[in-house]
Parts: sequence; structure tokens; C-alpha cells
Amino acid sequence: MVVGVTLQDVLDFGDGPAAAGAPFGPLAPVRTPLAYGAWVDVAPGWLRAADELFEALRADVPWQAERRQMYDNVVDVPRLTRFYGESEVWPHVLLPEICRAISDHYLPTLGEPLVTAGLCLYRDGADSVAWHGDRIGRSRFQDTIVAILSLGSTRTLALRPRGGGTSIRLTSGHGDLIVMGGSCQRTWEHAIPKTREPVGPRMSVQFRPAGVR
Repeated sequence: MVVGVTLQDVLDFGDGPAAAGAPFGPLAPVRTPLAYGAWVDVAPGWLRAADELFEALRADVPWQAERRQMYDNVVDVPRLTRFYGESEVWPHVLLPEICRAISDHYLPTLGEPLVTAGLCLYRDGADSVAWHGDRIGRSRFQDTIVAILSLGSTRTLALRPRGGGTSIRLTSGHGDLIVMGGSCQRTWEHAIPKTREPVGPRMSVQFRPAGVR
């Protein structure tokens, strides 16, 4: 746990200096419009206490290894996971504060708060997540926002139009914030591909509205 640290100390995000003597970060990440009404925001390195948070979550979260049906076989999910709902105690004191800060910023766009935290731990380059959209809990006409905080080793976050098409590759680095919004979960898919590069562990924290998975 990061003792004596507050949100103002660790975020390079807001309306004033994040810490004494530290440069003030932009209020909004850089937005890239995508096709079909989707968009993605990127704020590189916005979390100042990324090292401490990564180590605390890696040690304290009761990570779960899942198995899923894949055609005729049951296979290991290639990552460790843990989901925290809005009524649960989250594993680090900063996570609810970070979630509220992001939620407050996007509330005028989204119209509802971000209230859950889904954690994934990619142990090495062999861990991955396949192409998908976070569409559970929303109709095929309803937009939503998914905010991803990346911790640890740099990995590629790939996006492509739903049904196939040219993919976009984003670098997801330590302390980066990536927010997918508009129709992104309905009209695009995203993935963390496997890599043969020698990479260490990488963690993502996905903040979502109630019911969205």
C-alpha cells in the first residue's frame, strides 16, 4: 500500500498542479476519432505513482486463473483476472479515487458514472486477450465508455472495426490512461496480442459503468 499518498500527489490530471514543483498535465487526453462514431483518448504517463500501485496490486490482489470452454475443449484463460463491483472493497485505496476522477471528467459525455474495476495481469508475452468488445449490459444501439489504466511492461493495444478491417495499434505503457468511447464497444473490437518479445508482467485496470463487461 502507498502510505500517505493522496490523489493530488499521484495524478498528472486535473485543474491544478498534481504535486508541488511538478508540471501540470493537460485536463483532457489526446483524442483520436475513429469510424462509425467511435473515439479513443490517450493520456501517456498520467499516473505518477504507477510503480507503487503496480507492486501493491500485484502482491495484494487475489488473482484468479480461469478456464473456459473453447469448442470441444476447456482451456486456460491466458491471463489472471479479478473483478471488483461497486459494492466491494477495492484492493488499493487509490483505485476508487482514480475511478472517481476519470468518471467525473467523462460524466457529461457518458451520463453515468464509472463504478467497477476489472483487473487483468498479463504475466509475460504469452498472455493475451482476443478480439472483443465490452458489449455485455448494453444494447447494440447504446454507447458506453471503458477507461483502461495500464501498469507495468509496455504492450500493444490493437483496435479494428467490428467484422474485420485495418487495425490500429496503440502503445499501452506504464501509467498510461486509454479511454475508448462513443460507439467503440459496439462498432470496434480491441485486443492485447501475444508477443515474442521478452516482456515482463503488465497489468490493466478497466473502469466501467454498472453492468458493462
